[in-house]
Amino acid sequence: MWSIRSTRVLVALSAAALAAGLIPAAIADAAPSKRNVARIVAAKTVSQHRVDLTVNSPSMGEKMKVTVLTPGGDAPRPSLYMLDGADAGDDVSDWITKGGAARYFAGRNVNVVLPAGGAASFYTNWEYTDAKVGKPQWETFLTKELPPLIDAKFSGSGRNGVLGLSMGGQSAFALATRNPALYQGVASLSGCPPVSGPANEAYVRTTLAKSGADATKMWGTPGGKTWSAHDPARRIDSLRGKALFLSSGSGAIGPLDLAAELDPKEGPEDAQLAAGSALEVGANRCSLEFAAQLRAKNVPFQSNFRLIGTHRWDYWKQDLPLAWQALAPALG
Repeated sequence: MWSIRSTRVLVALSAAALAAGLIPAAIADAAPSKRNVARIVAAKTVSQHRVDLTVNSPSMGEKMKVTVLTPGGDAPRPSLYMLDGADAGDDVSDWITKGGAARYFAGRNVNVVLPAGGAASFYTNWEYTDAKVGKPQWETFLTKELPPLIDAKFSGSGRNGVLGLSMGGQSAFALATRNPALYQGVASLSGCPPVSGPANEAYVRTTLAKSGADATKMWGTPGGKTWSAHDPARRIDSLRGKALFLSSGSGAIGPLDLAAELDPKEGPEDAQLAAGSALEVGANRCSLEFAAQLRAKNVPFQSNFRLIGTHRWDYWKQDLPLAWQALAPALG
């Protein structure tokens, strides 16, 4: 005869079996494992207004390094995500080590979010595994996993901007046009937002090839539907109502170039200046093309198209205040 005592014994035995792992995981898992949830696993306070995070990212399959510049306190504030170029640092964003972001944003009421390790990635979800960069899923990390963590830990208001330089400039506009509800402001400094057409496709392929990566592993065959899906010029309507900023130089060498301390390890000074000039000529052509496409669609933007200037941090440091001034009112 089955008794209440028998039921209690069965329940106890079932609980013990579950604890011992004798019940299949498919039955036992009532909640997702922490390993499959994006979360902050370490936070190092570097200074009063800088915290270096280690974030477990299921989409990336690794622990990501992210620096946050924050004014402190618990008053709601917007967040600005800043993306590096193709030579991004592995451990700390170039905006920290080269771009003066910590000094510029000191005292400003905004969380500045600076992911590291984005070199040769275009901060996008790669379709295939590449021998150099693997198969990163940057878009998922930056738009789905990271923002809730930042808002929860640093009193984010839910209003965001995204700004990038060079490769990151294209990425900023691609992320914003593919995730329009997430961002209220977008900026590109010496970037090339559109990726359609022979010249723009060559920009993407060359940028990755310089680092040993293959663009076809990222978006498939150039000109295909995945390339089109990541071309902001084909999604301009999604930028309406947002604060937009574009900047680039003509490629002409100016005083800042001549006064710069060039690294001898990068080759002869003349060759470095020529390379920086050529890169900026390409970025300028592409940025002006995108500006014309925005005007044709009657989408307002602010810009700083300089008569001189090459592909150098000296100019991006000058453009940063202009970009922030353009984006800040939309972020609140």
